[in-house]
Amino acid sequence: MTTTVQHRTVSRPGPLLAFLADAFDCSGKAAKRRLDARCVFVNGRRVWMARHALQPGDRVEVHAPAAAAPAAADAPRVLFEDGDLLIVDKPAGMLSNGPASLEARLRRARGEPRLSAAHRLDRDTTGCLLLARSASVREALVAAFRAGRVEKDYEAIVVGRVARLPRQIARPIEGRPARTRVRAVVPGPGASRVRVCIDTGRTHQIRRHLLAEGYPILGDRAYGTAQALPAELRAVPRPMLHAARIALPHPVTGLRVEARAPLPADFREWLARLGLDRPHR
Repeated sequence: MTTTVQHRTVSRPGPLLAFLADAFDCSGKAAKRRLDARCVFVNGRRVWMARHALQPGDRVEVHAPAAAAPAAADAPRVLFEDGDLLIVDKPAGMLSNGPASLEARLRRARGEPRLSAAHRLDRDTTGCLLLARSASVREALVAAFRAGRVEKDYEAIVVGRVARLPRQIARPIEGRPARTRVRAVVPGPGASRVRVCIDTGRTHQIRRHLLAEGYPILGDRAYGTAQALPAELRAVPRPMLHAARIALPHPVTGLRVEARAPLPADFREWLARLGLDRPHR
């Protein structure tokens, strides 16, 4: 996956927005869109404040905004299906539910207006998404999530060499208990691969917990922006986070249901580029 990068060196002090419009020959609105998309780096650090004060010698990079994943336009891979449940492999670039979401797309494509996502994955997180085919099944699934009966394993690439990481990260999020368990690690010099399981489902839990331990998710434009990144890592277009496995008791039959989503192509590419495509330890 190639990423278009333009760069300029600052010759005189001034605000970032004005420099972008002038140096990259674009309108102020276009420059602001780049900032809002988190596509601008100053001296290797992601910056999105229009009034950020530039100094002579600063290096400004503008990365092309990540395009929506091609798979988003196609029907997602079905991982499990019966008369009550549907588990699909969600592509990057799509919301889980709401207008213009994967849920809405599946309702139209399958002619099932009652189809409903039982949980959420972030827009750019890929992998296992569980949907119910009726209101009663969705209620049962939501109850199973709340009771901790749903197992959720994720793969992630984080910034930095993971030397020590607790096997359980228990840090409250917005005043509510949150637990993330670290299953395995593949350390690398500039980035590492981790497998985690979440026992709770707080907003951005994995991203927040790994950041709190000093290892932000690679490509995350909302968290972990305080540190300067090597040039290669700045080209990652989305957070490298993948919902690899989900397992739960069937809400109707009680039998165990398990589904696994293979790593998407861009995730595998970055594992290879970073030398992390080897077994977990």
